[in-house]
Amino acid sequence: MIAFCVESSHARGMGHLFRSCLLAQAFAEAGYPFKFYVGDHVAGTELLKRRGVSFEVVPLDDCDQDWETAAILRDGISVWIYDRHRTDIRSAARVKAMSVPLAMLDDRGSGAAVADLHFAALAFEPNEILAGKRILRGLKYLILDPEIRNYRRIRTSAEKVIVTLGGADTYGVTTKVMSLLATMGRKATIVVGPAFAHDEDLARESTSDFAVKRNVPSLLEEFAMHDVAITGGGMTPFEANACGLPCIVIANEDFEIPVGRALEKLGGALFAGHHSALNQRSLALDLPVQSMSKAALQQIPVDGAARIVKTVLSI
Repeated sequence: MIAFCVESSHARGMGHLFRSCLLAQAFAEAGYPFKFYVGDHVAGTELLKRRGVSFEVVPLDDCDQDWETAAILRDGISVWIYDRHRTDIRSAARVKAMSVPLAMLDDRGSGAAVADLHFAALAFEPNEILAGKRILRGLKYLILDPEIRNYRRIRTSAEKVIVTLGGADTYGVTTKVMSLLATMGRKATIVVGPAFAHDEDLARESTSDFAVKRNVPSLLEEFAMHDVAITGGGMTPFEANACGLPCIVIANEDFEIPVGRALEKLGGALFAGHHSALNQRSLALDLPVQSMSKAALQQIPVDGAARIVKTVLSI
């Protein structure tokens, strides 16, 4: 049994959960069952229920409480994977004390020091020192939906714009973007996620120029109908770029700033900076769309999950 210990919350967002669901699917296709251990976040647990994923709500916020040992013994865990961004050493040490192989995804917490494998697909600062016994960096370990292969195409204009700022959009950046686009006279499709909590602001900014969609069945299908995406600095711009969809990336958190800069350097995105400094100039849509689309398709691989499964199973 593969254990996925994943943080999903209004503050953290749902990107880690979406990513780990994709990786879990890759393990299942390889013949390995899995179970998720998550905190008490309604939007996150509802997502897992809809997808039919086996999960247990555990006290993730209480690092002194040892629930991990009981879970390993009860559920027969053979590999433990953290997708939490900042895993505490107390939790990770309890897993290692049970002689269970431990892997982490882009983790900057103290617990990374004892990880057997640390997959750091989103480590873009060249001088950043990562922890772990074996560190594997680079976009070849990026976890994306394999369905992306069905939606890859080159864009040539910036006519149809889609705005998607994450499952939670903690800081309400969606409505800031809507206000700026309205001032610029631009229409857009607005996609809000299951944990979006800014409905009053959304209603205030909504006009006939904005098609608002909530909990879309497939974000990839939405991407397929658009020419440019305005996104946060999590996994979404990588998904969009992998489809050939150029992005304007807004950093919702400070740690997303290197992501935005890296995507701009790769050629498939424009980095608009931190959301606190957002302005019309940040969202200029006079982009070299075709060249950005080609660069995005060339730079973003789509087989990272399979590569991670192979590596983990070789421990």
